[in-house]
Amino acid sequence: MRVRRVTTTRAGGRSTGPFARFNLSRGVGDDPAAVAANRFRLTRELGLDGVVFLRQVHGTGVEVVSSAPRSSDAPDVPDRDAVVTTTPLLGVAVLAADCVPVLLGDPQAGVVGAAHAGRVGAAAGVLTATVEAMTGLGAGVDRLEVLLGPAVCGRCYEVPAAMRDEVEAALPGSASTTRSRTPALDLRAGLTAQLAALGVRKVGTDPRCTLEDPDLFSHRREGRTGRQAAVTWLDPRPA
Repeated sequence: MRVRRVTTTRAGGRSTGPFARFNLSRGVGDDPAAVAANRFRLTRELGLDGVVFLRQVHGTGVEVVSSAPRSSDAPDVPDRDAVVTTTPLLGVAVLAADCVPVLLGDPQAGVVGAAHAGRVGAAAGVLTATVEAMTGLGAGVDRLEVLLGPAVCGRCYEVPAAMRDEVEAALPGSASTTRSRTPALDLRAGLTAQLAALGVRKVGTDPRCTLEDPDLFSHRREGRTGRQAAVTWLDPRPA
C-alpha cells in the first residue's frame, strides 16, 4: 500500500481578506462556509473518503482514528496535536502557519500519522508520542518515512536567548542564529535529530520557509492569517 502526502498552499479556495484563499482552519476567524468549501475541495480533489482535522493546542495528545468525518462541517478532533490511522483513503491532517507539520508513514504496516510540532509541542515530545502511537499499531521505527513540511526556518525564527536555550535543552539540535546573529530556533533541525535518535532512517525536509514564501501562510509575517494543511493517507489504488 502506498503512503501519499500533500502540503497545501494559499492557492485556490474561497477565503478572502487575510485568509485568502485556501485557508483550512476554523480557528482563525475566517468565514465558516468558506472553510467548509475549502475542506470539501481538498477532500474531493485528493479522492479521499474524508480528511480528519484537529483542534490543535500545542500539546502532545495523539488521536487514533478509523473512520471518515461525516462531512466537511464535521467537528475537529478536540485538544490533539497528532493523529494516526490504519484506514485506507482516510486523510489525516495538521494545520500550520510557521510551526512544523510532520507527516509519517509505514507503507508495509499500513500506518500513517500527522503531527503539529510547534515550539512548545516539539519541546514537549509530540513527535515521540506520535511515533509511539504508530508503533503501537504495528509500524516499525526503522520502516518509517517522515516528511517535515514547510515552516519558519532557523534563520528567521528569532527568539530570546533564554527561550532558545530552554528549547535546545529539550530538543537538542534546535538552537540556531538569525542572519543578524541573534538567537533563533530551527525546529526542523531539532526534530530531525530527535527522529534519528528514535531510529528513524528516512527523513525528508521541505526547504520552504513560511515567513519568506508569500505563497504560504505565516503568522509571524502577517499576524492575522490562515493555515495551510499537511495531509497524508494510505492509498490502495494502483499507481
